[in-house]
Formats: sequence, structure tokens, C-alpha cells
Amino acid sequence: MTSKSDQTMMLRTPFHNRVAAACELNAWGTWKGYTTPTAYTDVELEYFAIRSTTGVFDLSPMNKYRITGPDAEACLNRMVTRDVSKIRVGRVGYTVWCNDAGQVMDDGTIFHLGENDYRICAFARAIDWLHWCALGFDVTIVDESDEVAALAVQGPTSCAVLLAMGLAGLEQLKPFGLTTFPFEGATLTVSRTGFTGDLGYELWIAPDRAEALWDRLFEAGKPHIIKPFGSDALDLARIEAGFLQAGVDFVPAESAVRNGRSRSPFELGLGWLVDMDKPVFNGRRALRREQAEGSRYRFAMLDVDGNKPAQHSFILKGANKVGTVTSAAWCPTAKSNVAFAQIEMPHGAVGDELVAEIYYQRELQWTRVLAPCKVIDAPVFNPPRRRAVPPGSF
Repeated sequence: MTSKSDQTMMLRTPFHNRVAAACELNAWGTWKGYTTPTAYTDVELEYFAIRSTTGVFDLSPMNKYRITGPDAEACLNRMVTRDVSKIRVGRVGYTVWCNDAGQVMDDGTIFHLGENDYRICAFARAIDWLHWCALGFDVTIVDESDEVAALAVQGPTSCAVLLAMGLAGLEQLKPFGLTTFPFEGATLTVSRTGFTGDLGYELWIAPDRAEALWDRLFEAGKPHIIKPFGSDALDLARIEAGFLQAGVDFVPAESAVRNGRSRSPFELGLGWLVDMDKPVFNGRRALRREQAEGSRYRFAMLDVDGNKPAQHSFILKGANKVGTVTSAAWCPTAKSNVAFAQIEMPHGAVGDELVAEIYYQRELQWTRVLAPCKVIDAPVFNPPRRRAVPPGSF
């Protein structure tokens, strides 16, 4: 018999019964208070489902905030760095938001669901901060994180699987577009978005329809060798695709406890998300000053020699430490040893040759490797199918 405390120690997503039945390894982690699998059967097989067939990830713990009202666009434009007016109804936009010092609070996506109707999906909990930002605006902000279940359906056969499930016309949906379908008496929202850098979609449904969605999806995906995947396989895919992870590749400014540990959009390679042509927004003055005076750090993607991931390594230029690695992985499809690093300026320009000081352990023996690496100008994985409309028939 389970006690009341056992039942409430960790939250469970609306898909938990199906997820737990599929998690053969019994390998679990935590995500914002929810128990979620790090792997179901085998990390490499799950990764190759993303890259070769269809992989499914339970996205439900993502923080989701609904912003509605006559001033919804103006409120968001005051908060985030990009111009929200350019995100049309039925579209999704990636963005970041900063504090007054121009340091990144978080990154996330803005879903333009209808006139004066937006949803923000974010890593960090932000309901209090959103309400502070909304002072003076005629908006309503609701935390709907528990009211929307979500699955990421990713991989080259993902569109074929969803078509087989009955989502007719989905092949015409453009990247960062969204549409809706009737499902079991409810509305299923589908966005062509994801965190794997591959062809993929995210499905958003009411929690009481979650298990029915899982069952229909996996039944339709059987001919395409559909598999669920956990956070370890997702990490491999997002590094290969060049995607940053909040809390891993940067410290959200509100969470930083040491001066100098947070980063600006420019220092994370996200300067393209900063629109200085729009009116005032959080951090604008500080970011303009940084443009004039220069940044402290530079985000760099590194191609590292060898096959030992450079996780948590120091980056050296000659005898001097000039940076640290935040994410690293041997990327199976690209056949590349990739690392993300924060490099002290002026180092880290594209083509710059550096050294990663890697330590790894085998059979209780630690080995130190000084691996040459070079700063590259683009992710090592960026397939045409990610943008194709309609996607190919895989």
C-alpha cells in the first residue's frame, strides 16, 4: 500500500501511465517537479528513432502561460527582445527575454493562437515575473501548465505517422506554423516545432484526452517503428542541431547567485533575436550599450578532435584558459564530436583554433586529453527535410 506522501512526492504527467509502461529501464529523472524518463530502452536506439523513423517525447512539464486581452501584443513586445507584431496568427516565434541589465531570463516560444491570444512556453517558472511585466497593460495571464498535455513527435516519418492518424492536410503546414484538428470531442493543436533539429511536430491536447492521443499515435506509428525517447536522447539530438538549453548552456538571470554568471543574448549567439528598431523593451538600454562597448563572452560551437565528449572541459588558448564547455556530445548522425562553449572575448571567432582539456574515466582510471578543436560557424546537423513543405514521403 502506498502512503499519501508516496503519491505526492513527484508530479505525474497526463501520459504517465503509458510512459511508465514503456520505460523498461526504469530510468527516471525530474523536470520541474514531474517524474520523467531519462531513457526507455536504449539511448542510442531512441536517438536513432528521432533521426531515422519517429520518436515521441512527453513535453507536458513545459511551463505554459496564456496571455490574452486587448494589450496582449503590446505587453509581450515590452517583455521580449523580438518584435511580436511580426508573429502572425497561426505562427510560432522563438525568442528570449531579459532583465533590465540585458541578461537573459529565459528563452522560449510564443504561440499566436488567435487575435489578442498568445501562449508562452518556457523553461523557467515565470508567473510572478509575467504579472510584474503586465502592470499597466489590459491583459489576463493564466498559468495553464497543468491544463495542457503535450507530445513532441520528431523524425523523418513523423508527418507520415500523423497523416496515418487522420490529420489530413498536415503535410502543408510550414515550419513554425500551427493548426488544429478535432480529436475525441476536443481540440488537438499541432505546431511544426521541436527541439531536435529534425522534421517534427508538437501536439497539444487537454489532459483527459492524453492517453487516447498516445494510443492513437502509437497505433498509427507501428509501421514506421515509432518509439518513445527520454531526455538523454533528446540531449544528443539538440546538441547535434545546435540548440541551447536553459539551465545548462546559460544560467537564467533570476537564478544566478554570483555576479558575472548570467549572459546577454549577444553572448549566447542570439543577437539575431534582438530587434533594436522596436520601442522600449526589457534590457534595451543595456543591450544597446553592450553593442557599443562589446561583449564579455562569445558563444562558440566547437568541432573537437577525437571521440571523447568534452563535457565540463576547460578551453585553452596556448597556456591560458579562455572558456568553459557547457554541453558536449559525440553526435552519431553527423559523426562529429561537438561542444558548446562560453569563450572570453576576443577569442572564439569562427575558425579560431583552441584546445579542450578533457578528462574521462575508464575502469577507475582518469585520463587527461588535450584535444585540438576549431570554432565552426553552423550546427553539424541541419537536414533539408526540416524545412520541406510538404515533407518527403519517408
